[in-house]
Amino acid sequence: MYESLIEGFFLLARWDTFGVISLGLFLGMFVGALPGFTTVMAMALILPISFFLHPLVGIPFLIGVYKGGIYGGSIPAILISVPGTGAAIATTMDGPQLAQKGKGRKALEMALYASVFGDLVSDIITLFMITPIAMIALLVGPPELSVIILIALVIIAAASTGALIKGLAMAFFGIMLSMVGQDPLGFMTRFTFGSMELKSGIPLLPMMIGVFAIPEILAVLERLAVSNKTNKDPVDLSTAGERLHFHEFKRCFRSICRSTAIGTVIGALPGAGQSVAAFAGYAAAKKKSTHPETFGKGELEGVAAAEAANNAVNGPTLVPLLTLGIPGDKVTAILLGAFVAHGLRPGPQLLSEHGPLVFALLLAMIIANVMFLVIGYVSIPIFARIVTLKRFYLVPIIVLTAFAGSYVFRSDPVDLQFLVYFGVFGYFARKLDFDVVPMVMAFILAPILEYTIGQTV
Repeated sequence: MYESLIEGFFLLARWDTFGVISLGLFLGMFVGALPGFTTVMAMALILPISFFLHPLVGIPFLIGVYKGGIYGGSIPAILISVPGTGAAIATTMDGPQLAQKGKGRKALEMALYASVFGDLVSDIITLFMITPIAMIALLVGPPELSVIILIALVIIAAASTGALIKGLAMAFFGIMLSMVGQDPLGFMTRFTFGSMELKSGIPLLPMMIGVFAIPEILAVLERLAVSNKTNKDPVDLSTAGERLHFHEFKRCFRSICRSTAIGTVIGALPGAGQSVAAFAGYAAAKKKSTHPETFGKGELEGVAAAEAANNAVNGPTLVPLLTLGIPGDKVTAILLGAFVAHGLRPGPQLLSEHGPLVFALLLAMIIANVMFLVIGYVSIPIFARIVTLKRFYLVPIIVLTAFAGSYVFRSDPVDLQFLVYFGVFGYFARKLDFDVVPMVMAFILAPILEYTIGQTV
């Protein structure tokens, strides 16, 4: 482990890696600060760009967007009581009340410090727990892996929004879509219906951009059509009261540590996610507090607990992906696409075959937290103004980026058709309360499942 860790550290010594992490953090915070636009959408749009970069540049770029977006969602949650991401819903329970009391800057700084602490500690834990888990994963053969994948699909379907039967139906649909094209065992074409475009299968990239980004864009347009009202003005940060004092952070430190532990455990569970961790951390802080009656009325400890917990999920959520090749949520599904595009197959063999690269990526996550602290602190006034930016001006740019990203990887016009098809499908699935995550997970995991079952029999 230590040899790979040291080698990974030297692999990471690239100026472009640190540059894209900074850019990713800034973009993530920008998107997170805009209610209606999600971190997953931003990652899906940036995914095609990462394909043309070195793995130690492209993947940290996506990770930077992810980390920045989770914190960015807390900015509108505190200032205008509208969570920028689902992970920031728990933050709205105390953040807006603090802003109304003239403590907006104090709340934003507490959210930043708690986020960085939770993220940093969980990333360090991930760094040291990845090797023993990977060693256990090496003992997993094709029969065991087949069962693990099936269990993971059921867990993801159960954790998805909507009824369990809807999640299972979407997972089954994803499996059916994955069977179009070549058989991974016999290399025979199937379910192409004579179409040459389907011979190589359904492309993953247009699917991911279609089901994750396009429905978000259409939802924003739908809201704009209903109401053209602008958001509330953000708090004037130049007069928003004094900054956070060390004794206030120290008072909340026990809750931050507790929430970090909660988020770390929940992060390793497929399908749980930041929202679950944030509410669990908030509930634990309120229960253990000596003054629980202040929660919900503008309590700094509530903001700290929620933000530490939802950011502590970031590192451990990669554990099932890197060790078993099983993505647990939308973000890790996108990261899996990036790994595969770079010729890296997450799973039991990844650490033994590409150990230094894996440790370099984990070290990049840790270093990103230091950069996150600096960029977040300097950028708080900027992102407070971005909260009120009209979405109408951003939609055309995002639509153009979605189409360009789908086309540029294979330069095949058919991919644009797939983008439209999956975009419309994702929009109506969302309307009918069908979660697309089980479908995408099943689409990615089904070829592996089919191959392992073939090896077993």
